[in-house]
Order: sequence, then structure tokens, then C-alpha cells
Amino acid sequence: MIIVWGSVPTTSANRDQLLAACHTHVARSREEPGCIEHGAYIDSEDANRIVFFERWTDAAALQAHFAVPGSQQFVQTLRELAAAEPEMHIYTASEGMA
Repeated sequence: MIIVWGSVPTTSANRDQLLAACHTHVARSREEPGCIEHGAYIDSEDANRIVFFERWTDAAALQAHFAVPGSQQFVQTLRELAAAEPEMHIYTASEGMA
């Protein structure tokens, strides 16, 4: 399984527009093959920071997601509305016993 965690700082002036773009992106992404989970959340300590959490079945599914034109457009919109450089981390994980 592949886990993607990221965040983007925004401004109060851009937050609603960025959240709208996030909702569209998340809804589309959840329909893609290999998407287990995909979400965008407002940081509970900073209303101008949006956090992303995704789980994908494998690297091929994530690469296919990145190649979707809608994903590429979302990244462009995200960069335009960000107050600073977005952060993204990609991890390979396996489920185990807790």
C-alpha cells in the first residue's frame, strides 16, 4: 500500500476557493482505480492549513492518479492559491497487527 501525506498553507482570502478545488479533486480521486482513501482536511490548529491523506493499493495506481489531467490541473490550482510551497510525502506501507 502507498500512503501520501501532505499539506498546503493558504490564506483566509484563498481558503474557500482552495477548499472547493480540494473537494472536487477528492471526489474524482476516490473514483479512480486503486484509491483506498483520499481526503483533504482543515488543520485543527491552523484554519489556513489544509492537510491531505491518501491510501493507494500500489505505486502504479498512484502514478496513474498523478497522470490524470484533473490531478495535474489541481496541482496547478493548489500552487496558485498556496501561501507557501506545498509539502508532500509518499510512503510504502503494509498493514500489520496493532
